[in-house]
Amino acid sequence: MLHLASETSPAWAPWAAQHVDTLLVDHAHCEKKAASTALGLLFRYPDVTCLQRPLADLAKEEIGHFERMLDLLDARKVPFGKYPAGAYAARLRETCRTDEPGRLVDTLLCCGLIEARSCERMALAADALASMAPDVASLYRDLLASEARHHRLFVDLAEAVVGDREAVRVRLAQLAEVEARVLAEVAGTVHLHGGPA
Repeated sequence: MLHLASETSPAWAPWAAQHVDTLLVDHAHCEKKAASTALGLLFRYPDVTCLQRPLADLAKEEIGHFERMLDLLDARKVPFGKYPAGAYAARLRETCRTDEPGRLVDTLLCCGLIEARSCERMALAADALASMAPDVASLYRDLLASEARHHRLFVDLAEAVVGDREAVRVRLAQLAEVEARVLAEVAGTVHLHGGPA
């Protein structure tokens, strides 16, 4: 279960098919950023023991996904380079509390929601691109289980930090509503977490 408060618009998949190479560049940056976020949490919270090994493993896996995205871009002869960051993740994280452990819990849950939305969108893209870009569809199908597992990992880590499953579920539902609003507000940008206006 992905704990999302909204579904991606049916218009997103055909739109994504029209911008596939640009979205792949953005997606590669997303995978690199996911690895960086995991490492950043390790540096920021070295005393939170339950985070250390799971986030180290996650960072390695995300770098592997980044490398797979680079391989796909190379195979498609699409150059990888700078691409302007979307506002989605930054806007979502603006809602994080500033006190601890609230800040950590909210950061973990926001990361979990980003993974959930990525999973949902990769599934839609895989279906939409099955005939026109089978290489992309195949990679996205391969990544689905990982994205769903990453979502679950972040929720589990948040629960481990506070030891209160119900409180985490309540906060996750609140942040999922924020995520749905942010996603609608950033429409009109060519990003994995953007889409048609």
